[in-house]
Amino acid sequence: MVSSQDFETTGEQVQTKGTVDNHNRLSEGPSPIIRPTDLIDLISDVDVVIFDCRFDLADPAAGESAFHNSRIPGAYYAHLDQDLSGPIGDGTAGRHPLPDPLLFAAFLESCGVNDDTFVIAYDSSGGAFASRLWWLIRWLGHDAVSVLDGGWPAWIKAGGLVDSSELSTPQAPQHYKSEALESTSSTGLTIQVHNDWLISADQLSNSSYRLIDSRIASRYLGLEEPIDPVAGHIPGAINRSWKENLDTQGHFLPSSDLNTRFKPVEGKQDVFYCGSGVTACHNILASVAAGNEMPLLYAPSWSGWISDPNRPFETDTSENPGS
Repeated sequence: MVSSQDFETTGEQVQTKGTVDNHNRLSEGPSPIIRPTDLIDLISDVDVVIFDCRFDLADPAAGESAFHNSRIPGAYYAHLDQDLSGPIGDGTAGRHPLPDPLLFAAFLESCGVNDDTFVIAYDSSGGAFASRLWWLIRWLGHDAVSVLDGGWPAWIKAGGLVDSSELSTPQAPQHYKSEALESTSSTGLTIQVHNDWLISADQLSNSSYRLIDSRIASRYLGLEEPIDPVAGHIPGAINRSWKENLDTQGHFLPSSDLNTRFKPVEGKQDVFYCGSGVTACHNILASVAAGNEMPLLYAPSWSGWISDPNRPFETDTSENPGS
């Protein structure tokens, strides 16, 4: 059971107290990306827990509806707004604030996740939402988590099993409150939160950081803004759209190509943001898959940045978004 005694912050690399033998079946250990064929080999493993993260920002109920229609057998649904985010509050934390670590850990435990579990996340959007769950689990200190490359479409194409049976009852409680901590599984998930992976707005101007905007170029440049009330980007940021981590089939590019996209700059530490702290995790995952150390996340992202009308922003359309 998760308890306050398990809730620790650390500035060091964290290893879970258990071991994950599942990874011995994979050629390169706990990669952040797993191929459908590898997951097919693991699907019957009792130490594998799968999360369906399908979501549509324009229709928040669509992902869960699709999950109820058909899913990878045994998968649990993780809702972006309800499970992978906390309350919006006054808006300073952005449109998708990070969830409370203890409450998120309680959700994971209720789905059977413990220190020895290999977690898999998938969606139908190239990993845009699954990567948020990947980052959150890593943030808690649990390293054994991967995103399914190509997501639900690739699973179907690979001939993976599909469960289309009716779900009569919710598989796991939703909308966790503090009292839910007392009813979580006794199997045990130790968490050691990497709060050193987060950065505040006041720190973004530090010259030792390379600030990277993960949105598409038109939003970065301020040419359009379909979601937030202000268009543009945080001053000094460069642009690396998360969508460019994928090929035309929705699979992640080879690690060599990802390394070219996120090649480290000497003396700089990468800081990623997006619109609300979701697709920035896609870029973070791609950077780690390229062999880089875990970069930083400005979790409130653009929506949190513009919550303060006194903060500057840029809409320089003459700027090269990839420079």
